[in-house]
Amino acid sequence: MAIKVGDKLPSTTFYVMTSEGPKARSTDEIFKGKKVALFAVPGAFTPTCTNLHMPSFVKNTDAIKAKGVSAIAVTAVNDPFVLAAWLKSTGAEGKVEGLSDGNAEFTKAIGMDFDGSGRGLATRSKRYSMVVEDGVVKTLNIEESPGQCTVSGGEALLKQL
Repeated sequence: MAIKVGDKLPSTTFYVMTSEGPKARSTDEIFKGKKVALFAVPGAFTPTCTNLHMPSFVKNTDAIKAKGVSAIAVTAVNDPFVLAAWLKSTGAEGKVEGLSDGNAEFTKAIGMDFDGSGRGLATRSKRYSMVVEDGVVKTLNIEESPGQCTVSGGEALLKQL
């Protein structure tokens, strides 16, 4: 069953890249006591994710944070090394935090996984965005298709703040 507005995020572990290498961070560490804009992409370096979704958050970083959001984060079923390289290549480094969900633990726990094995992609995350306050989902925008970025982009999320 997919997560919905009003639900608390499940307790899972993400991996973030640090100067010492990948470091585990719990959902509590990331979301407890904070207002976070979280978006998910099917895969780093894929066309829609790189050319539409990430840029929509990068260009709206200041406006989103001006609305009281303490952090903007992206999650993907990619390893932390790939996610860190993608953030750097898109100009998102220092603006968007990369939360690696390499084993799809979080993605599956919130019911946002899909089977991309028909295209050689294995388990992936649906494309979505949400505002999370103190671990509770306040807004949720899910795309109908992984190749679309019409309701989950930075501009759409900004209008909801």
